[in-house]
Amino acid sequence: MAAISSSLQCLSSCDSHYPHHHHQRAQSESRWRLSSRDLVSSMMWKVSPFPGVDLKPSRRHLMCAAVKGGAAEGAFKKTVELDRMIDALKDANPRELEKLVVENILAFDEVFWIRLAARSDTCKSDDDKKDYEELAATVMTIVDCVVNKTREKIESSTDVLKGILRPVVEGVEEITWPPRDPDAINQMEKEIIQREKEGQLDEGFLSEVSAQLRQAKEDKDKPGLAAMLQKVLQLYAATILSKRSYAKKGNEVVKAEHLLETLIKAPEEQWNKLFLEGLTLGKGDVTPDELSAVIKKRIERTLIRTEGGSYQQRILIEYLKGIESRANEIIKLLKG
Repeated sequence: MAAISSSLQCLSSCDSHYPHHHHQRAQSESRWRLSSRDLVSSMMWKVSPFPGVDLKPSRRHLMCAAVKGGAAEGAFKKTVELDRMIDALKDANPRELEKLVVENILAFDEVFWIRLAARSDTCKSDDDKKDYEELAATVMTIVDCVVNKTREKIESSTDVLKGILRPVVEGVEEITWPPRDPDAINQMEKEIIQREKEGQLDEGFLSEVSAQLRQAKEDKDKPGLAAMLQKVLQLYAATILSKRSYAKKGNEVVKAEHLLETLIKAPEEQWNKLFLEGLTLGKGDVTPDELSAVIKKRIERTLIRTEGGSYQQRILIEYLKGIESRANEIIKLLKG
């Protein structure tokens, strides 16, 4: 709902009198208007090369017919859904129309515009056609506004990411990891903590970092960049997970929770040492089962306290599972 509210705020800055956008409407009409005659060729029946010959259908023919029948049924259902959407848009007042478009933004694809054009083409009066033309122009105006707002948000997230990476990349001709300046990562961490306090590390930012990371991994010739972006997500996860502490119950320290929270805050390079110092298999007081239990509990708490399917949830859970995976590796080695 927050995304919808944000988009509707964007829409309020657009001219609410959409029918008066004559120039834009003319451009929009040229983008979507089709004649039904343009679609006839795709529906022509093909004549059999053997007229008068009654061929018995083989199993393959029956299977093909079933597939075609299923495809036809799917296309019919799609058309019914599109007609319901178009009817809802036609009947909506301006505020309801904006909300409908924003909530169904991915529905306005090529198939939608073709169906809208077909509906317009079957109108018997010029007034009805005009209604469809104005509806098309209005929907396009809203869609363009939402797209522009999203683009601005992405650009803003990119600027935030650049600010976080500045201590590592500034004055460097080639990206290397780890950075030559050992204090650069500390500066990155300070940037992340400060920007998180200011509310800049939202879903848009996390989406941008995740997209950049996927691209860097796919390119395979930028391992330094991939490692750097991975570090950004790790520092973010550590910052968020460190906000809550479960290491104290009254005046007592829960040793397993304390060890986990130490691991969360520590750089990944120090994890092995912390496991050796904290586990009973090494020099510590925490059993492997106790550590496993608190990690699983923290994962459950994170799943409950974050939005399902969000980038934040995914990044925090991956970080905790990374600690869990490393713990299992160390425990296996220590057991021999």
